[in-house]
Amino acid sequence: MPECMKTSHIVSRRTAISFVAALLAAVCALSGCVSRPSLHKQTFTFTAPATDPTNVVAGDRVLAIRRLQIAPPFDGRSLVYRTGEFSYARDPYAEFLDSPAEEMTAPVRTWLRGDGGFSAVVERGSALTPGTLVEINVTRLFGDFRRPEHSAAVIGMQFVFFDAPNGVPGKPLFQKEYSRDMPLSAPTAAALMAGWNQALADILAEAASDLRHSEANDGSNSWPLVEYSHESPGSPANPK
Repeated sequence: MPECMKTSHIVSRRTAISFVAALLAAVCALSGCVSRPSLHKQTFTFTAPATDPTNVVAGDRVLAIRRLQIAPPFDGRSLVYRTGEFSYARDPYAEFLDSPAEEMTAPVRTWLRGDGGFSAVVERGSALTPGTLVEINVTRLFGDFRRPEHSAAVIGMQFVFFDAPNGVPGKPLFQKEYSRDMPLSAPTAAALMAGWNQALADILAEAASDLRHSEANDGSNSWPLVEYSHESPGSPANPK
């Protein structure tokens, strides 16, 4: 074959390969596979917020978490996003390591022990007899992604503390509902988890402070009075 024909054949083949590659790139870009990250499952957990040990002098009370439960449909491992006025979606690629109730119990226990004025926070069945019990109901736990540019981490919690002579539930000492709607830096699962952790820290700080004030107003000297300063983003409307 003449040299000129070989050269022409090579050029034509290279041109065809370049055209096919460009065509595939264009199709891929139109379908979103260029900009869309590869999908892989992410796992998250609640973390114990940092506390200042100089703020609170621990008493000799022992607290037991009698129950911490999360209302459906937020009680599954998959993260839940609010996508519309009446619509929610579970993320199959983002989930808690364990059930959200189990994941939340450990940081709640750590916070109440470090910043709640208790000498110990125990589980049911502990050798230590609690003098106070708490029931915690999580009524809302989702990412509000209805407007991605204004996405938020939403938590709603109800605390009921009981006097517990000899570990037996008695009269309620204090009960209150708390809610946080924390703005996110981005509409992502990682940003949502960070927002939840911040919201949980804010709620626990306020609940511990409110309980001590309630005890002090009842004439008890068991609780130090500590003022907490924190920004409250406001109470969002309850989801439909």
